[in-house]
Amino acid sequence: MSNSAVSPREFAEAGADLELVGITKRFPGFTAIDDLDLTIPAGSFFALLGPSGCGKTTTLRLIAGLEEPTDGRILIGGKDVTDTKAYQRPVNTVFQSYALFPHMTIIENVAFGLKRRGVKDAQKLAHAALQLVELDHVSSRRPSQLSGGQQQRVALARAVVNRPALLLLDEPLGALDLKLRRQMQVELKDIQSEVGLTFLHVTHDQEEAMTMADTVAVMNKGKIEQMGAPQELYELPRTAFVATFLGQSNLFTGEVVSSNAESVTVDSQGAPIVVPKDRAARHSGTITVGVRPEKVTLSTGAVAESAGTNILGPGRITDVSFSGVSTQYEIALPGHSTITVFEQNTSISRMHRDGDEVWLSWSAEHTFGLADEGDVEHDAPRFVDDTPTTSIATRRRAQLKAELEEG
Repeated sequence: MSNSAVSPREFAEAGADLELVGITKRFPGFTAIDDLDLTIPAGSFFALLGPSGCGKTTTLRLIAGLEEPTDGRILIGGKDVTDTKAYQRPVNTVFQSYALFPHMTIIENVAFGLKRRGVKDAQKLAHAALQLVELDHVSSRRPSQLSGGQQQRVALARAVVNRPALLLLDEPLGALDLKLRRQMQVELKDIQSEVGLTFLHVTHDQEEAMTMADTVAVMNKGKIEQMGAPQELYELPRTAFVATFLGQSNLFTGEVVSSNAESVTVDSQGAPIVVPKDRAARHSGTITVGVRPEKVTLSTGAVAESAGTNILGPGRITDVSFSGVSTQYEIALPGHSTITVFEQNTSISRMHRDGDEVWLSWSAEHTFGLADEGDVEHDAPRFVDDTPTTSIATRRRAQLKAELEEG
């Protein structure tokens, strides 16, 4: 970040705790938020992640004061703000659309709120905020003269300069291209660490949430399905929804047929799959276990059985997608759903081909066991067309089309 002599603390105060207690929001015909309890510690970078319609944006609007809860309380820094007007709350919001005044210069945009409140040294504080986002050198320009990424950084400076106890980020990077979005992810995290504010980031982008947030809450149907550090959620999802929304997972459902002090063994269509007990939420009956696609290894010959290794096969590759860094394979396996495997492209000569017969193997310590029975048909996000013969690219385009039509 900038090495300016102006300290960020001149315009940013310590963040405050956010607490939602029994928050419910009903609209005619449906419930958007259902008895939600949530505590976000002061100074943390928190991400609320979920698909369209899960209730995350409604939650943000309730916190901002743009909606009123049907039931429950909202506390910021220990103070109940449930009935407080939006403009009286110590909250600022950064939107995807930037919302800058086109007729004003950049410095005028950033200083606008300060001057309206009669804050002393508004100009100095506005320059400090622009230095934080490394844009003080364009302070005399107008928004139309800046790139999308620069405009978003100006919008962030304008929000931070108002000294909010809580900064709400509503899909702030959604309008940026991929390269710029990844750059801004790093910059946003750096800014949050430097100013010490509490950031609540609402997004449907899994990579964005995992890259920036200290804690991620995965939301579904007005409730939080699971909350924790990004690595924890990715390595040990507790429900089929989390396992398939936060990244991709291969899920297998079957009966527990044996167990010992360290692990349980599940029979999945005649194939034994071992999962460590400390990585499984349930240890008996019908359970669903899973493994991430990058943990699986493909072999063209039968894999020798060994303790601590799960083996499936033979199967046949039905689709290959080369993405530069890695290759994604889909494998049809008798009795199972299509299996997805990611392999690092260390050698182009080692790539498998469409139609190849392969065996799949992975370390049992990479298997996880879900708390639910993994009703993927109804609970987990799905592509529009789930037939094995449909290519990955075609299904991804169909999924994007559906998302655009939805929202």
